[in-house]
Amino acid sequence: MKKTMTVLMALTLTVALAACGQNNKGNGNASNGGGSEIEGSFLASGSSALLPLVEQVSKKFMETNNKVSIQVQAGGSGTGLTQVSEGQSAIGNSDVFAEEKLDADKAAELVDHQVAVVGIAAVVNKEVTVDNLTKQQLVDIFTGKVTNWKDVGGNDQNIQIINRPSSSGTRATFEKYALGQKSEDLKGSIQEDSSGTVNKLVGETPGAIGYLALSYLDDSIKTVKYEGVEASVDNVANGTYPVWAYEHMYTKGEPNAAVKAFLDYMLSDEVQNGDVVELGYIPASKMEVKRDVEGNITK
Repeated sequence: MKKTMTVLMALTLTVALAACGQNNKGNGNASNGGGSEIEGSFLASGSSALLPLVEQVSKKFMETNNKVSIQVQAGGSGTGLTQVSEGQSAIGNSDVFAEEKLDADKAAELVDHQVAVVGIAAVVNKEVTVDNLTKQQLVDIFTGKVTNWKDVGGNDQNIQIINRPSSSGTRATFEKYALGQKSEDLKGSIQEDSSGTVNKLVGETPGAIGYLALSYLDDSIKTVKYEGVEASVDNVANGTYPVWAYEHMYTKGEPNAAVKAFLDYMLSDEVQNGDVVELGYIPASKMEVKRDVEGNITK
């Protein structure tokens, strides 16, 4: 009898251990969609303001999911939205709502995944003595009414505008919430697709002014206050600083398994409280205010 009980106990222990092993094997990496079980390749294109975050997180995701290949490209929010709408990319990265760039029927086909919030700030060459600009002063500069820094409290120096193309979501956000109107491409202004290039040109060009996502700010340029308010993460989050936008990652319909796993990872606590904050973005969950497609603010 004792021998029989011993055998039964041993069998029970063996079955339990086997089940435990199977459970552990099936868990994979829950934070990024199951580790090596996920496979596929896809393109994420669009917003250059969102580019640093998508590039960094995609590299981390591919390190853990070695059967997944993600290509990340910039080109502007309009480009990203057009490419995902036409099936040329799996994810369209955008600083603006799809309805702001696409026809209503095409925008309705896209699924919005909001992964962060980004502030946009006016930036100038470090030699420019102005450190605050009002809404009207910015309008006057970007519409060509004011062409010398002395007319807005600075030194006698010509203003050199570094602008973004019309497809840029950063430009759309800056025009909508900083200027309150669209601006024309002025003769003599410089236009660049890349936020990184804008940063470089503003830093190297005497009298230059441009605008960048907070994730691109560094010591090579000077950030200008807007109506006396500093462009900071805290001021964006509490609604004091108005020039900001959601960072969207759009898919056409529901994403496939690999894309979904990547988007789930983008929204994980690891990324939201790590990479998002580290790179100067704001987790949407930290925002004390919300904004709809019309630009209306609610608490």
